[in-house]
Amino acid sequence: MTKGNIGVTTENIFPVIKKFLYSDHEIFLRELVSNAIDATQKLRTLSSVGEYKGELGDTAVEVVVDKEAGTLTVKDHGIGMTAEDIDKYINQIAFSGAEEFLTKYKDTANAIIGHIGLGFYSAFMVATKVEIHSLSYREGAEPVRWTCDGSPEYTMEAGERSDRGTDIVLHIDDDSKEFLEAARIETLLKKYCSFLPVEVRFDGKVINATEPKWMKKPTELTDADYRDFYHELYPGQDDPLFWIHLNVDYPFTLTGILYFPKIKNNFEITKNRIRLYCNQVYVTDSVEGVVPEFMMLLQGVIDSPDIPLNVSRSYLQSDAAVKKISGYITKKVSSRLEELFKADRADFEKKWDDIKIFIEYGMLSDEKFCDSAMKFMLLKDTEGRHFTADEYKELVKDSQTDKDGNLVYLYANNLESQYNYIKAATDRGYDVLMMDGQLDPHFVGLLEQKLEKTHLVRVDADIIDNLIRKEEQRSVDLTASQRNILTTLLRSQLPKVEKAEFMVTFEALSRESMPIVLTQSEYMRRMKDMAALQPNMSFFGEMPDNYNLVVNTEHPLIAKIRDAAEAAVGSSIEPLDKKIADTNAAIADIKEESDEAKQRRSDLEKEVADARAEEERIISEYAAGQDLPKQLLDLALLANGLLRGESLSAFIARSVQGMM
Repeated sequence: MTKGNIGVTTENIFPVIKKFLYSDHEIFLRELVSNAIDATQKLRTLSSVGEYKGELGDTAVEVVVDKEAGTLTVKDHGIGMTAEDIDKYINQIAFSGAEEFLTKYKDTANAIIGHIGLGFYSAFMVATKVEIHSLSYREGAEPVRWTCDGSPEYTMEAGERSDRGTDIVLHIDDDSKEFLEAARIETLLKKYCSFLPVEVRFDGKVINATEPKWMKKPTELTDADYRDFYHELYPGQDDPLFWIHLNVDYPFTLTGILYFPKIKNNFEITKNRIRLYCNQVYVTDSVEGVVPEFMMLLQGVIDSPDIPLNVSRSYLQSDAAVKKISGYITKKVSSRLEELFKADRADFEKKWDDIKIFIEYGMLSDEKFCDSAMKFMLLKDTEGRHFTADEYKELVKDSQTDKDGNLVYLYANNLESQYNYIKAATDRGYDVLMMDGQLDPHFVGLLEQKLEKTHLVRVDADIIDNLIRKEEQRSVDLTASQRNILTTLLRSQLPKVEKAEFMVTFEALSRESMPIVLTQSEYMRRMKDMAALQPNMSFFGEMPDNYNLVVNTEHPLIAKIRDAAEAAVGSSIEPLDKKIADTNAAIADIKEESDEAKQRRSDLEKEVADARAEEERIISEYAAGQDLPKQLLDLALLANGLLRGESLSAFIARSVQGMM
């Protein structure tokens, strides 16, 4: 029997391993099973080149739990180890047997995955003692038994094993008894080992598929194969819309299958949808960096031995190779989407609502993808028709070019609530796009950047005459007093709408247009829409909604309200208007900044305020007895879904009364 100290540079190697190197204790099983797979793959390699001439026999890896003995054992029938091998690969921590083997057999040993030294020592996260029972494949080799209790001291002696291979026996510590539960071990094996290239058995069952679909050539798979594999990965989900098979061996090795699932419109970027493997060993589902952020909406598997991992294979390390792989995946996805678009446009249009959010997210977050996607990105109008960017430009350029030569794309985000605005636009011969996706507030701005001399305006952002201005605006024929009376009258009769502010404006529209139309500032509404998606824009989200109450001065009902109000209150308002004008002129004449002048200015300003307040009182008292202004205001609010509660009830009662 030999005793010795493990060749480490510190006496505290095991606490370091336990606390820092492998922070997630459950991965010890992945490491030990991976090492067993390595040993088996090495034997197969040696057999294929004639260096091992014996029978391979049963090469399955087996995991055994003995709850009574308190042990968990990983068994393999691979190359095994001699005492010298154990001294070299186990006693000298961090020497990678896999790296030395790959150097020697680099042309035939592509499936060697592990770092034997450090991978093996992850066992001490859950075990008080670890035993190795091994017999090398080499002729005349003697069995060996190695034991270590988690200190740098070990014992190595002649063993009793009679068949080729290695057993790693873990005596599970009291804090890790969960790893003696069969259900827990089976769950971990399915998580980490479901696609290992060598058969893995547990509790009498094979738990892995040794030839996963992504390792096959696309020509070897049917659509049914791809769908079956998707449901194997994600049970209970609807069929994917389509998929992309990645298969490249230069300048890096990358295989995988990415699926486009049906994505709900109220999407949330869900990480952990794509699983990363390294030579069929599960590594992580945190693939940031390898897969561009917008592709987190996809599902599936990617497998590459060229993605650099930290020593415990727990997370990715960023380097140039990762960026190249990420760029390749982006290019492959955009090429596949363009291919699907060209091959069967009708089917692509049918799936557009499901993939739109993915494509928009990609265009917003990745410039290269955006440039590629302009070829297959679709715009959908309120009639359900789909257009490419070039097609839509051709459709609307004759009718929707304004007086300054800019194309104006009108859009809506709710067919029902914006029906009147959409109808007004289509009645003019305009087309209206449907932009009702969660990302569309941002996407509208992107389109304006990408499309030359093009503006996007929501269909309720202004009156129809102003949405696409073809000529200079008609002047409004109102005196200053008439403007004042109408503005005060209408404002006084507006019901209180929570978090909303209204500004009265006047437009000389046609007699056939509505008497009062409610519109909303395109800029402020966009800011508020984007604030809903971006926390750093919460300032805009807290601001009230700003609406323009556009009064059509050419409508007979507005003329009726104007004339009646002027007749009723004009004689009272006229002297107040004159007083306000004269007092403001007197204020403007005060040029001095003495205390006396400041007091004089303050007194005059108070006179103006009192006069305005008196005007407002007179007009408001008059308006309170008039039903027509209330009715027109309520109709405008009702058309925008802003008439609610008591105000809505009063409107209904007033409408019924008017019919009697």
